[in-house]
Amino acid sequence: MSGTERGEISIRWHGRGGQGAVTAAQVVATCAIMKGLYAQAFPEFGPERRGAPVRAYTRLSTRPIRHREPILSPDFLVILDPSLLHLPATLDGVHPGTVIVVNAPEPPKIDVKCRKIVYVDATDIAMKTIGRPIVNTAILGALLRVLDLVTVDEILNTLGKFFSGKALEGNKKAVVEAYNAAKVVEVG
Repeated sequence: MSGTERGEISIRWHGRGGQGAVTAAQVVATCAIMKGLYAQAFPEFGPERRGAPVRAYTRLSTRPIRHREPILSPDFLVILDPSLLHLPATLDGVHPGTVIVVNAPEPPKIDVKCRKIVYVDATDIAMKTIGRPIVNTAILGALLRVLDLVTVDEILNTLGKFFSGKALEGNKKAVVEAYNAAKVVEVG
């Protein structure tokens, strides 16, 4: 049974260690919980080192979530590092209803059936707003273009639970700039 059949929205995150995929998954879940929804976020690590592939998962629901297995067939697939598109496991489980969100300056060539592709140059935005190639909050802005369950303002408020000072301001700017810059391509 898929997440949408259970009344859930499932998000699978693919990144590399140090890009913030796990934090992004937690920000979305925390934001949903603050709205009174049910949510969970959890990571899946391989070798724990900077640059190694990382997966994280987020589930959002109006009902309690009673399972914790990895998301095999995501409603949203978020890819923080475009080089991961070349790994077969990244696109596993994508279906005609999946929305793919990618950190890429140009529309990526993806050879799977999906509903939409959203792309934004999250690396460039992160470098301009926070001065480092940590793309998690920029990719969140792109995700918010197609995820109707939480708003930009709600995510901006939630960021205060994860960041403070200059880091908070830079990450807020990254979300807003990416939200405005993201391009949505209707595929299926």
